[in-house]
Amino acid sequence: MRRTPCEVMLWQGLPVIRKEIALSMIQQFGINQREAAQKLDITPAAVCQYLSKKRGSTIITDTTVRFEIAVAAQRIHQDGGDIAAETCRICRLCLAKKMFTPEDTSCPDHP
Repeated sequence: MRRTPCEVMLWQGLPVIRKEIALSMIQQFGINQREAAQKLDITPAAVCQYLSKKRGSTIITDTTVRFEIAVAAQRIHQDGGDIAAETCRICRLCLAKKMFTPEDTSCPDHP
């Protein structure tokens, strides 16, 4: 069964995006895992699993995406940025770069 890009992003991309944002906040701003979890509206256990590579183990190497993750982390941490909007923004960027989607899928909403 072919999966849509959105389905692939849900299972593969979203954990990586959350992991990278949490890690960026912890490294950039010196907050602890519990604070990162509160800001991302996820459990501290999820952050622990991200950092121990039990979830979201893929490493993002694209410099543009990494920069945008740092921007998202700053917005969420300092400005109380909209987590959903930031996550969707990065997700769309990953979809555009075909980072997680299989090559043979296409989605009319995400060219």
